[in-house]
Amino acid sequence: MFDFKEEIKNLPMDPGVYFMYDKNDTVIYVGKAKVLKNRVSQYFHASASHAPKVRAMVSHVARFSYIICDTEKEALALECNMIKHYRPRYNILLKDDKHYPYIKITMQDDWPKISATRRQERDGAKYFGPYQSMDVVKRTIDVVRSIFRIPTCSRQFPRDLGKNRPCLNYQMGKCFAPCSGNIQQEEYKQIFSQICTFLGGKHDELIREYEAVMRESAQKMEFEKAASYRDKIAAIRSIEDKQKVILTGNEEQDVIACAVYDDICFAEVFFVRGGRTVGRNSLRMDGIEGISEGELLSVFLKQFYSEVDDVPYEILLPSTPDDSEELEEWLSDKRYEYHVREGKDARCGRVHFVVPQIGEKAKMLRMVEKNAQLSIDHYKLDKLKQETNNKTLEKLAANLGLPKPPRRIEAYDVSNLSGSNTVGAMVVYINGKPDKKEFRRFQIKTVEGQDDYASTEEMLLRRFTHEAREGDDRFSDMPDLILMDGGLGHVHAAKKVLNSLGLIFPVFGMAKDDRHKTRALVDENGNELRIPQTSSVFHLAGEIQEQVHKYAIDYHRNLRKKKMTKSKLDEINGVGEKRKKALMKHFKSIQAIENAAWEELAQVPGIDRGTAQKIHSFFHSEGK
Repeated sequence: MFDFKEEIKNLPMDPGVYFMYDKNDTVIYVGKAKVLKNRVSQYFHASASHAPKVRAMVSHVARFSYIICDTEKEALALECNMIKHYRPRYNILLKDDKHYPYIKITMQDDWPKISATRRQERDGAKYFGPYQSMDVVKRTIDVVRSIFRIPTCSRQFPRDLGKNRPCLNYQMGKCFAPCSGNIQQEEYKQIFSQICTFLGGKHDELIREYEAVMRESAQKMEFEKAASYRDKIAAIRSIEDKQKVILTGNEEQDVIACAVYDDICFAEVFFVRGGRTVGRNSLRMDGIEGISEGELLSVFLKQFYSEVDDVPYEILLPSTPDDSEELEEWLSDKRYEYHVREGKDARCGRVHFVVPQIGEKAKMLRMVEKNAQLSIDHYKLDKLKQETNNKTLEKLAANLGLPKPPRRIEAYDVSNLSGSNTVGAMVVYINGKPDKKEFRRFQIKTVEGQDDYASTEEMLLRRFTHEAREGDDRFSDMPDLILMDGGLGHVHAAKKVLNSLGLIFPVFGMAKDDRHKTRALVDENGNELRIPQTSSVFHLAGEIQEQVHKYAIDYHRNLRKKKMTKSKLDEINGVGEKRKKALMKHFKSIQAIENAAWEELAQVPGIDRGTAQKIHSFFHSEGK
């Protein structure tokens, strides 16, 4: 039995990190203290006025432990690591604590590449970010590729240098084609160095460099080269116009603001580099009742920057956080270590917090605060939508005689064309909203010809036996309601499979009118449950029916398209996807391509004389 009184007496007067455990010996809270004895003992004083969350935590504490540190700064760093490791129940945690996306450039390699990643590693590569989402990262990489014309293919350098002819991207001016061997390693690496300058927000520096090259090229009468650099400058300036200039000079800052609603904190972080916003993140922390603004900012800074290596020298905040001196020292160490590791100037300066009251920085902070407030508005709207969905699900349960509102609804449909290429589709709604990561598609394998009921049986059988396979949890979540796109026959097909597997789920058909729209729901006894067309339940059923039908049709079309394009052309050396598409676009069918003379084939864009003769020879050689 853990003796709290005795253990509290023995607590040291040193700084350190303490851990609270529940009866299952699970860490439920991690904290740091300037003086361990004073801080930990406060939790167990009967007279202490604790917030409800703290009282709840203390009521579950079965024991505590601690680690002594030399300084409070060391304790702060250890606390950050331990919270990230244990993710304790009673610590305030960033919502969906994810790894923020970065752009990675492998400058440590002789032939660098650019990619998206969610992890910063100490591998010598250069990382830029974090960005708000992976979609933003991909769009930024697309911009980089369009400006700098870097390869998008999977060729490896120097292995593939000079082994292939430049592809269509080179002919379209979208790639400088290092595969052709027309560029030296130093020049290739210099281009990626310029990309790093661009991503680092130093646009003016890069423009000056390009302007110098453009003038020099023009003087040497290399007008094509000069024009290419002119176009790059124009592209960079167009990107600048889209980025809001918010501060003068060459600032390197993060601007952080918070807005509180109930027990939730919505935080916004704007990343300012070179006086321009280059990215932002929206985050959320739950369960913040009873803590001060200073403590809230302290908690946020620790968790946010534990995932970030490249810390700016200045962080704008609405007020001073608790432990501000220790936080500044910790962040300064991270900044210094990053600069040393990246080969940058180690005299990078100490990180410091600024709480602006007037001027441009104060204006910037107010703008970020407005964005944080906007997150509350979005949250309220989402909450209202969810409340509406809940009421709709309650009505749906009442109409169908279900014991409770269905959390997970699965809907099924099959699609075919004249009995060929039959496919099945499953869509999933969670709490009244589509969850697309749960959608599944099926190629029907055992049914010959057009038999919707047999196809439905195969699809359902595969769905409900899939989850039993060892290590396969893609289908492990079971439905509260099954909807079939069809009438009584489809319901009976589904019930046949469920009965054979000993499963009991409510199944209804979505009967359609002449316009292929849902008119009523049908139970297994053939009873049509007509729902008023103006009701939210009717709209939900109609939406689900349209969603599953479209999902099945789209899958069927994609499969047919793939099978149509997979042809004899794939066997011809030198005819890739682009040439195949060009041939099909021109001749409309394989038969027409086979009957064409080589001179006709050579008229297709992208098909040279040699390739045309090769295609003609393939179709007209012996045995073809």
